[in-house]
Amino acid sequence: MDNKDYFMYVLLCGDGSFYCGYTDDVSKRLKKHQSGKGAKYTKNHAPVDLLFYEKFTTKSLAMKAEYQFKHQTRQKKEAYLLKNGISSDMWTF
Repeated sequence: MDNKDYFMYVLLCGDGSFYCGYTDDVSKRLKKHQSGKGAKYTKNHAPVDLLFYEKFTTKSLAMKAEYQFKHQTRQKKEAYLLKNGISSDMWTF
């Protein structure tokens, strides 16, 4: 049985867009994104900063949370972040 935790995370990209992913190690994944090796999207929208992450007990749940976040409008993504205690000051330029 896998006792590993998984995380859905949201990054703020240099152009103000959000990037969402899942991982089993948030700090390691963030370093990958910041080095330009994490994802094509973040490589082209650098720099990136971690805005939010949420822990899940299974990879499947983390992937479902990522999918749901990615398929929302910008307004709904912002509402989700606000609901989870992330101030709009964090992504407003």
